[in-house]
Amino acid sequence: MSLRLKALSVHLFTATGAVLAMLAMLAAVDGKWDMMFLWLVVALVVDGLDGPLARRYDVKANWPTYDGVLLDLIIDYLTYVFIPAFALFQSGLLPGWTGWAAIIVITYGSAVYFVDTRMKTKDNSFAGFPACWNMFVLVMFALRPDETIILAFVALLTVTMFTNFKFIHPVRTERWREISLPVALAWTFFAGWAAWVDFHPASWAHWGLVLTSLYLTFAGIVQEMLPQRPKRIS
Repeated sequence: MSLRLKALSVHLFTATGAVLAMLAMLAAVDGKWDMMFLWLVVALVVDGLDGPLARRYDVKANWPTYDGVLLDLIIDYLTYVFIPAFALFQSGLLPGWTGWAAIIVITYGSAVYFVDTRMKTKDNSFAGFPACWNMFVLVMFALRPDETIILAFVALLTVTMFTNFKFIHPVRTERWREISLPVALAWTFFAGWAAWVDFHPASWAHWGLVLTSLYLTFAGIVQEMLPQRPKRIS
């Protein structure tokens, strides 16, 4: 297969995220939250794979007529923001005015964040919370804390999107990647398992979600606090 066809294949692979988003949305409309999150986890896997493939086959040079970055952002908004916000509202985790406040804050704030050209740092991390509401809402479904706690986290994370707090990219942030990537894979496994058992409160996957989520949330901030040692020149 030529490089051009491989580059096109990467774009087409990325586009499958739109189908996965539709399947997740249909499950959400029917209140099948376990199936919705399973589809979102699959979409997360696709999102994790298409970036390295795009760089490997240099899609910008080999199939420049398709904008892979734009395609990725459209699908990410659906799977990371729109559908999880709908689930948070429709599931009853945030009843009444709290649900309305959450979906307005999440969808509006994330739309503004997604178009901010400063969202990436020099080391390919994120400046501010990267609007990973799919991960946050899944953890809320697993733990089911009080609505005031959920709403407080929604407000805090939304504000954090517009700060310079660093959040790692498990694949592209080189520092601690040998730890970050396995932790991200573990989070994906725990998320899929929690959804598979329909978020049963006794599932051990919930503890895995908590521990891996804490690392992914605070690793970048800890990196900022601990200056990196200069590499030795051999």
